Amino acid sequence: MIHTKLDENARGVFIISATPFADNGEIDFESTDRLVDFYIEKGVSGITILGIMGEAQKMAPEESVAFLDRIMKRVGGAVPVVVGVSDPGLDNLVRLSKISMDKGAAGVMVAPLQGLATEEKIYSYLSQVFTALGDDIPVCYQDYPQATRTEISVPLFNRMVADFEQLVMLKHEECPGLTKVSRVRQASDEGLRRVSILVGNGGLYLPQELARGADGAMTGFAYPEMLVAVVALHLAGEQDRAEDVFDAYLPLVRHEQQPGFGLALRKETLYRRGIIASPTVRAPGPLLSATDKDELTRLISRVERNIEAL
Repeated sequence: MIHTKLDENARGVFIISATPFADNGEIDFESTDRLVDFYIEKGVSGITILGIMGEAQKMAPEESVAFLDRIMKRVGGAVPVVVGVSDPGLDNLVRLSKISMDKGAAGVMVAPLQGLATEEKIYSYLSQVFTALGDDIPVCYQDYPQATRTEISVPLFNRMVADFEQLVMLKHEECPGLTKVSRVRQASDEGLRRVSILVGNGGLYLPQELARGADGAMTGFAYPEMLVAVVALHLAGEQDRAEDVFDAYLPLVRHEQQPGFGLALRKETLYRRGIIASPTVRAPGPLLSATDKDELTRLISRVERNIEAL
């Protein structure tokens, strides 16, 4: 099965999927099926798997392939799937990329190696990646220096856009980074090949990023319907209404963005919504205390009242 490949025109919400685990830490494939159905029902434009928030770094290679296979079968071509393939070993990165495409993925997401100290090192590394992948695999570049400790300037990103046609998307997560979104989009307005810009950071700055020229979001949130509504309203020219919807959910957006802790909150919320059978974060990972859960309950209640008031 080959889905339409990822290209520069991608827009909307490519939800970063959680990876459901059972209480014993094993992948929960039945919850995976429900999660896929849930995301599609809420109107996402695509699904991204095996990202940082998908706990890919805690999964054995054979587990990643098994999860990928289950996702692709459940999606059944309904929406494009992007697969996170970042790996310190280039052979491993290429192997998972080719498996992903063979199973019908639309493209792959690649982050740079951690701690690349100069822009020439970044360019050299990405050049090796693009050469090894070949021209047929579309790539989303994940710009997340908070995690990778590798920062890429706009001139260097634009240089890569000019040099590597398979680079079709920027997943923008630099913070602060609104000016970066503006400058990347300005370059395309001035004649550089246009690439899609989808933003992360849990959607924390989504309205402003959309106003700066982003095409949508590639991030996770336990209420994907909010992300979908905000992007759709903004693209329809209803910016104020989009911000009203965003503001209603903002307490939970902000709460989920706590580094090292937000994933546990997101999974707990998905568990409470009846989507996954267990809120387990694979070890090592955070555990919610009774106080944490009571706090989340109060925030959810407040958000539900906000939504009713819209």
